[in-house]
Amino acid sequence: MKIKTKPRIILLFALIFVFYLYYILPSVISWGPIDNYRNFSVRTTVNVTDAMPEIVNITCNNGTAITLNAGTVYPVICKIELKDYNGGNTLNGTGSSGVNASTFYYYLNASEDPDDNNVHYTNSTCEVNGTAFANYSINWTCTFYTWYYANNGTWIINITVHDRYNGRSYNVTGTRNATIGSLYAVNVTNVIDFGDMYVGETSTTSVEANITNFGNMDINISLYGFGGENQTLYPDLAMVCAVRNLSLDTERYSVNGSEAWAAMTPISGTPTALPNMTLIQQQDDSTPVMNATYWRLYIDPISNPFGQCNGTVIFSAESAI
Repeated sequence: MKIKTKPRIILLFALIFVFYLYYILPSVISWGPIDNYRNFSVRTTVNVTDAMPEIVNITCNNGTAITLNAGTVYPVICKIELKDYNGGNTLNGTGSSGVNASTFYYYLNASEDPDDNNVHYTNSTCEVNGTAFANYSINWTCTFYTWYYANNGTWIINITVHDRYNGRSYNVTGTRNATIGSLYAVNVTNVIDFGDMYVGETSTTSVEANITNFGNMDINISLYGFGGENQTLYPDLAMVCAVRNLSLDTERYSVNGSEAWAAMTPISGTPTALPNMTLIQQQDDSTPVMNATYWRLYIDPISNPFGQCNGTVIFSAESAI
């Protein structure tokens, strides 16, 4: 029995040894079960000490359409929210950091175009508002003083932010759209003054009243008149006098300064188009677009007025299309 049992024991130990070599030993060497180490995860790490600034938002005119100021400039205020994960201190406007380039231009133009009051404005003096917030944000303001004859339609605000940190510098650019609305506006000579006249007299020379386009559109002109300063009270009069009055047909106008009173057009109590006059949008920065009307007055003996006489003429800008 001993002779027969010994080979079996040896065979059993041999099988155990083989099992150990192929299954147990690799696990021991790998310090864990073999299934857990078929894919081994290794952690990677880096500490980013400098990041580019981000333009979070740009808003012009509080996000509303821009209505220009007739005859002068309108401050288009654009607010820029920036985020800088270095704490914002490198965007506080010191040195060459911060919003160091900004343009406001008509959509058919380009940021790099030269300035032109109709289509392009530049601001190199944008201002920082306060200090950086806890969330790494900081706000800037860029103001563009836009003239009344700037093109209506879509405009683009282009902002370039410069960040300098630890000897390195970054430039980041962002754009947003804004809208400039149509502006129909005129400026006219303050007073049409016929001076001293007597009953039965007709103006010997015409009085000139200049009309200037104070908007950003091509315009035609309509006009009408009434007595005094209240159309409701005196709709059928040209002037209200201290004693009696002047009717509408006694006050007349023309675009021809040499035309006689009889050939001129009587002022009407309702808006009437002024013929042969279109004032285009101003293009030359130094030359406003202006034209003239000419006025004459007849002091009618039938009404026989006396004393100071006053009336009102309304000039209205109308679309030339």
